[in-house]
Amino acid sequence: MSSLPNSSAVHSVTKEFLAFVLGDETYALDIMSVKEIRGYEPVTKIANAPNYIKGVINLRGDIVPIVDLRIKFGVGEPSYNEWTIVIMLNIKDRILGIVVDGVSDVMNFEEEDIKPAPEFGAAFDSRYLDGLAAVDDLMVIVVDIEALVSSEELGLFDTVDTV
Repeated sequence: MSSLPNSSAVHSVTKEFLAFVLGDETYALDIMSVKEIRGYEPVTKIANAPNYIKGVINLRGDIVPIVDLRIKFGVGEPSYNEWTIVIMLNIKDRILGIVVDGVSDVMNFEEEDIKPAPEFGAAFDSRYLDGLAAVDDLMVIVVDIEALVSSEELGLFDTVDTV
């Protein structure tokens, strides 16, 4: 007769996250949405786009919007040089790039490691956060990247789901 596994281990789900840096803060997003990591390249500007939408690039035949999260979140000093990093994401069968200050690590979090983000009121919009996770002395801000890039304010995706 075999013994049953510990019930807490059965319910614990570990997910991988890509950690990246914006300003002085460390953020993370679900690694399953990451297509590739590449350097910044010149973009084609889009007229009347918000300042955090830098423009578009042609990525192997796909027209890809590039969003600078440093500007969107109001952190860090946006600069574009050979060290600027773009994380290419595949979300809802669309590709887009997000500009960050750097990519730091792949982290594993269990669901219970991610604590709900506190409400900051109007000063900060926490609807794009999955929560916060402590790693040693570091607090990692876990971003709900799909909610962010699917939001109406970014306008990168149709707001009507096509199912």
